[in-house]
Amino acid sequence: MQAWFDPNMFAWLPGTALGCLGGLWGSLAGVLAPKGRARGLVLGFGWGLLALGVLLLVAAVVAWALGQPYGVWYGLGLPGVIVPIVLGVNLPMVKAAYRRAEERRLSAGDL
Repeated sequence: MQAWFDPNMFAWLPGTALGCLGGLWGSLAGVLAPKGRARGLVLGFGWGLLALGVLLLVAAVVAWALGQPYGVWYGLGLPGVIVPIVLGVNLPMVKAAYRRAEERRLSAGDL
């Protein structure tokens, strides 16, 4: 079977791209969530990255089932496993940070 892409040239791209985007998301969440700002942007970005990670995992399983070379399915599968785990742990914490910021804003308004 013909490889979907050259694993020696491009297998690093999905993991690198998602790692950079995950770092950007973490930076945005760390700065904006405690202030209660840009909730839709941060949470939407996080859910989008989570969906992208799951899609990569599905693509890796399909590649493995179709007999693609190791570099193809591994290059897709590693970020497909790591991203849902990392975001699955961190998205609830970011939601909680937004909830705490909202509670602080409401309690300050009561004063």
